[in-house]
Amino acid sequence: MNILGEIVKHKRNELISQKLNSTIKELEQSESFKIKCRSLKSSILTSKSGIICEFKRRSPSKDIINNHSKLTDVVAGYEQAGASGISILTNEKYFSGSTNDIKKTLKIISTPILRKEFIIDEYQIIESKSIGADSILLIASILSPKKIQEFSSLAKSVGLEVLLEVHTKEELDASVTDNIDIIGVNNRDLNNFNVDIKNSLNIIDQIPSDFVKISESGINNPDSVVELKKAGFDGFLIGEYFMKSDSPNDLANKFINLVENEI
Repeated sequence: MNILGEIVKHKRNELISQKLNSTIKELEQSESFKIKCRSLKSSILTSKSGIICEFKRRSPSKDIINNHSKLTDVVAGYEQAGASGISILTNEKYFSGSTNDIKKTLKIISTPILRKEFIIDEYQIIESKSIGADSILLIASILSPKKIQEFSSLAKSVGLEVLLEVHTKEELDASVTDNIDIIGVNNRDLNNFNVDIKNSLNIIDQIPSDFVKISESGINNPDSVVELKKAGFDGFLIGEYFMKSDSPNDLANKFINLVENEI
């Protein structure tokens, strides 16, 4: 079993206990469930850089990336740097994240929040809304086209925007539905973790023009952003490059300024 299969298997087991601890009805009673979601799509399109800054402590491919930077300091700094969105990893076992990370972030920023999680159940969509996320990630490689249709429809019904992540043209062709807001091309192969931004360049022409398009993973210099922007991408998700520095928010600020001056 590859790491992606391992993560999904663990998530299925984890959900059993989560559902016992909090029912969907209880999740729907949260204060955040009543709040109107902010549009990540609009924020990307109105941002000069289109950069979504990500907070993550570790990953299966890199192990610990940053376990010393304080969440609230980093996300507040990301917002001040001009991020079009803040991505938060909530997976605990493999990324040392938590749903509480989004709850804390919601209290201190007004920038749209993307929940990065391995969503395989409708429960997680309701949970995402209940903790204050504005948008969710659906990963084509772990979901059937039918599930993507069902999950994206449910997400839209509760006000969440949907980022569909694909890695191949085949996933793109099979997975696109009207309820998708943003299509992200992941430059990291989730089966072996190899990274190449050419993956985005190879797929961009296949993405329908009515979707916001972002490139994810392996972006670590302004020149790459400029190249991807010229190719047709609207946004860029950057996490590891910022998080592996001593001061992620300071690096994000410098990076975004450089991008905005070059575009």
